[in-house]
Amino acid sequence: MTEPILRVQSALTGRDLILLGWLADHGVLTTEQIAAALFPSVNFAQRRLRALLAWRVVDRFRPQRPDGGSWPYHWLLAQLGADVIAAQRGEPVPRRDAARQRRWQLTNRANLPHLLGVNDFFTRLAAHARAHPDAQLQRWWPPARCQQPGAFITTAAGERVNATALAYRPSVRPDGHGILTDRHGTTAFFLEYDTGTEPLTRLVDKMDGYHRLARVTGNLWPVLFWLPSTARERHLHEALSDAHIGYPAATAVHHRPDGPRPPAASHRRRTTRPDRCGGCTTTPARRCRWQR
Repeated sequence: MTEPILRVQSALTGRDLILLGWLADHGVLTTEQIAAALFPSVNFAQRRLRALLAWRVVDRFRPQRPDGGSWPYHWLLAQLGADVIAAQRGEPVPRRDAARQRRWQLTNRANLPHLLGVNDFFTRLAAHARAHPDAQLQRWWPPARCQQPGAFITTAAGERVNATALAYRPSVRPDGHGILTDRHGTTAFFLEYDTGTEPLTRLVDKMDGYHRLARVTGNLWPVLFWLPSTARERHLHEALSDAHIGYPAATAVHHRPDGPRPPAASHRRRTTRPDRCGGCTTTPARRCRWQR
C-alpha cells in the first residue's frame, strides 16, 4: 500500500468511506444527494466535501443548464479515492488513468440525468434510514453488479449450490437492486427508473426477464417502476393488466407539479394471486411497504 493511501486513510471517517464506495459503484452524486443521505445539513456536507476535494480523493464538475447557468456540483472519485477503495476491498490497484477516464465517461454520457435519477431514489432511501433508527438500506447494487453470474444466489450453511443457478447470468438489467429493512420487515426489490422515452411495451417485456431470474434463484422480488407522471403510471397499469403479467410489480411517480415526492407506490391492478396484496407476499391484513 503506497504512502499517499496510508496518509489519507488516517484522515477518512467511516462516513467518508461509505461515500467513496458509493461513488465507486454508482459513478456520480450531487451535493444535495450526499447531504440528504449522509449528513445533518447541506453546509456540513459542503465543508466535508471540500476537505475530501483538498485531499484529492474526490473530484467535481458542474453541468451546464440548457437555458443558461449551471447545475450544482456533481461529485465523483478522483484517482486517490479509487486507490483507497481498491485497497479497502482488496481489489487490484486501478490503472493510473482510471479516474480520468471515468470522469470523461460520466461527464459526457447522454443519459447522465437517468443515472442521477436512479441514484436519487436510493439516496432518498438512505436519507430515510438515517432519520429512522429502525430502518437500514442493507443493499444498493448498480446494474453491472446485478448482471454478474450467480449474483442473487443465497444459500444456507452447508447447503449445496446449484451449478446452473451459480453460472446463470441474468438477461434483465435493472437500474438498481436494493434491500430495505425497517420495523415492518425486510423488502428486496429491483428498480426500473423510467424517463418516459421508452414505449410501455418495452417496460412490460422486461417482466419476462425478472420471471426467469426468479425461477432460477427462487427469489420473487418485486419490480418498482419509478415513472415521470401519473398519466404514464396509469397507462403502465393498463398495459400490465392487458398482458396478464403474473410477476409482482409496483409503481411510483418521481415528478409532480409540486415537485418530487417520496418513493411511496401504488400496486398494479391485476395479479395472478388474488389472495395477496398486488402480487406481493403480504396479505391484505398486513399492508406491504409499497402501499404505506
